[in-house]
Amino acid sequence: MSVEIFEESRRVLAGVAYRILGSAADAEDVVQEAWLRWSEVDASRVEDPRAYLIRVTSRLAIDRLRKVKARREAYVGPWLPEPISTEPGLAEHVELADSVDLALLVVLETLSPLERAVFVLREAFGMSYVEIGEVIGRAEPATRQLARRARDHVHERRPRFDVDRAERRKVTERFIGACSGGDVDGLLELLAQNVRLVADGGGKARAPVRVIEGAGKVARFLDAAASESGVLRFLASLGLPGTMVYEVRTAEVNGGPAAIVTLDGKPITVISLLLSGGLVQTVYLIANPDKLAQLGGPGTTESV
Repeated sequence: MSVEIFEESRRVLAGVAYRILGSAADAEDVVQEAWLRWSEVDASRVEDPRAYLIRVTSRLAIDRLRKVKARREAYVGPWLPEPISTEPGLAEHVELADSVDLALLVVLETLSPLERAVFVLREAFGMSYVEIGEVIGRAEPATRQLARRARDHVHERRPRFDVDRAERRKVTERFIGACSGGDVDGLLELLAQNVRLVADGGGKARAPVRVIEGAGKVARFLDAAASESGVLRFLASLGLPGTMVYEVRTAEVNGGPAAIVTLDGKPITVISLLLSGGLVQTVYLIANPDKLAQLGGPGTTESV
């Protein structure tokens, strides 16, 4: 019975932990630790198991976030959240919601651990201030103050972007085609003049360690990256040893369309676009292999 109760709440617990941490791997570790705590409890004495498990998971996630924040400050280049698949039937570790989009998670990184937890529990899971106060060990007035401060901070920093999923997928597919075809002019047509490219290689994959700004610079970087992979594809086509197959597919990642570049079926890069007025305002490029291991599943695939 204890196991069944926990498994019924596992997806919610993983969703809480992922939103607080921005890392699916860390979230899984937290959920596993929550299970160990739960296995030592007499479940029959717990009045509301789901609420109890959310409290335990949230506290564990807050503690872990405090520890990993120092590592993220020493990270090589920009730190971006670990992308997750939100394809129907594949998002086993989070409940689907707008609160997992990359733009929001990037902003949540600028909150304190307590502010982030309060924001997540209130805005994503609709918990009362009394319930949240029990999680973080604060009285209701102090919890409300934290929530207000976090909400104002997110509202101020969160970029405004187009949410039409069909339009985002259409632009993403045009973006892929322009990059893979070396169509710089076509790429420039999609980019806003003040577009920003934020790349996360974590020192483990080739990626710029500074944000690239401006349509011309972003287009040149993407064209150069596509040209480099084009050379590798050409060598592979000659039938040389170690033949590699590059593909790109569009898939649902963090609640929106994204491009997933694969090498011999293994994800090596995820590109997510933020649009405003039909133009690309931000390009998130995630290439750190540690953050791509869990991606997979079907999508619209094209050779590039």
